Amino acid sequence: MLNNSVRFRRVATGSLLIVAPVLQLIAVIVDPGTWGDDREAVSFGDNPALAQLQSVLYHWSWVLTAIAAFGLMHLVRRKAVVFGHIAGTMTIVGYINLSALLLTDPVEWWFGQRYPAEEAQRLAGEVLDLPGVVFGFTLPWIFFALLGLPLLLVAVWRAGAAHWWIPLTVALCGLTAQFVPYGPLTVPLWALPALALGALGVRVLRMGDDGWMAYYPAPAPQPATAGSAV
Repeated sequence: MLNNSVRFRRVATGSLLIVAPVLQLIAVIVDPGTWGDDREAVSFGDNPALAQLQSVLYHWSWVLTAIAAFGLMHLVRRKAVVFGHIAGTMTIVGYINLSALLLTDPVEWWFGQRYPAEEAQRLAGEVLDLPGVVFGFTLPWIFFALLGLPLLLVAVWRAGAAHWWIPLTVALCGLTAQFVPYGPLTVPLWALPALALGALGVRVLRMGDDGWMAYYPAPAPQPATAGSAV
């Protein structure tokens, strides 16, 4: 498979579409903040082992989502080309920045174990409000992830490679999650996109190399040579 670039891209993309959202789902399930105090500096301090585990799971979920988005851009090389590549770039940049933002989690573990709850929350907030954190990692970059992935899936649907309900599910769950406090209700909001992206991953794995290459642009016509024109 490593010697076949088409198969490698297809299998890698399909596999990551299954694995990445599952890691995110596991992360929200093991996250102490899902079930405990909604102040991360407090819940992380209560259970630092699970706090570290959820951070690692989120990190790899989002890194692998960025790589999967790069793979999906191969499916928008005939239709929705400009739209798909802009959305794909937004997705990649957004998820890379989401992952980088997780470096603030150890700060919250540390404060939560050494200070009273209110003080830990205040100190963590001051770190997160630093201009370098806000403009380097948060704004507007995290919104690239929230908007980019649903838009990329719309482009993939327009290209004929995904069912309509896949971008709709990811978009609705992502939008709803912005208005629902992070907690137990987040679990189904992460589970439904995992199901949608997993279904797309299975479809990619099953389409075969010829089906994958069908989304590539047709070869440009070769100019006639002097000999062939005679």
